Amino acid sequence: MAAVRLLGILFLNLSLSIIVAIAERDFYSILEISRSASTHQIKKAYRKLAIKLHPDKNSQDPDASQKFQDLGAAYEVLSDPDKREMYDRCGEECLKKDGMMNNADPFASFFGDFGFHFGGESQQHQTPKGSNILMDLPVTLEELYSGNFIEITRNKPVMKAAKGTRKCNCRQELVTRNLGNGRFQMMQQNVCSECPNVELVNEERILEVEVEPGMVDGQETKFTAEGEPHLDGDPGDLILRIRTQPHSVFERINDDLYTNVTISLQDALIGFTVDITHLDGHKVTLTRDKVTKPNSRIRKKGEGMPNFDNNNLHGNLYITFDIAFPEKDFTAEEKEAIKKLLNQSSANRIYNGIRGN
Repeated sequence: MAAVRLLGILFLNLSLSIIVAIAERDFYSILEISRSASTHQIKKAYRKLAIKLHPDKNSQDPDASQKFQDLGAAYEVLSDPDKREMYDRCGEECLKKDGMMNNADPFASFFGDFGFHFGGESQQHQTPKGSNILMDLPVTLEELYSGNFIEITRNKPVMKAAKGTRKCNCRQELVTRNLGNGRFQMMQQNVCSECPNVELVNEERILEVEVEPGMVDGQETKFTAEGEPHLDGDPGDLILRIRTQPHSVFERINDDLYTNVTISLQDALIGFTVDITHLDGHKVTLTRDKVTKPNSRIRKKGEGMPNFDNNNLHGNLYITFDIAFPEKDFTAEEKEAIKKLLNQSSANRIYNGIRGN
């Protein structure tokens, strides 16, 4: 009987372990990333799935809320190096035992409010709101090509409790005054409440903004409640607007890139092979075995900027060729040799003139 009881206990423990293992969530699968994913890939995957799986967009799915909560938990753990290390070592249960898991919704604060609304009731502020702050964020073309995370130090006025009270929530109300003998007077009156006094104290905040591959000039990212404070309401928002810095080699037009390459007259006549260093450092090889005329242009398909909505798609790279002519004067013998080589008759010169419109 003792052996049977022991076997029963072992079977029960094994069953419980299997149940716990099944109950634990695979955060990497939830975020649809590999276990070696970088922080940038984790945040990008979360942003994409948070929009896709939001319950307001999946109201017909009975599991929508649970999927969104699982997504939030996965991001909470994998975006934190310490939590991720523990999760990789011993799973979700270890995090719960150490009190490292919470039920906060990281989507509400992940890089601020992206301005995505998914239907339902309109989101109206019932309280006053401070002013928004609009700032330009200078970024390089390299950052817009490959993506980057930029830390911004923000000195933000924050309300702290102070001694005394103050008038707050002031509003205009219509009041009726009895003047006697059946006469009444209606008038607007300013009515205020008494609130604890506050003072504004500057606090330093570190904000992290993601420059995503393919973002365009003028695109905005919003940080909710990081704008100007309001004593009787909510803070405004901080809005960062992408401003592309001029580049020394490439010019961007939509998803296409343009550049000029200067080649020698010799290369223009006999052909050449030249490498261009792209924005992320990879080489684009240009090869010509034909005569290249001044202002000739070639296209390298798929070597432009990544598309913001689909980074797997790229625009084109257009290269225009300029010809560098020799600066030295040729001798009479060299001129004759050139004439013989090119075999071009000077008698066939054509004056194109200037045609009117």
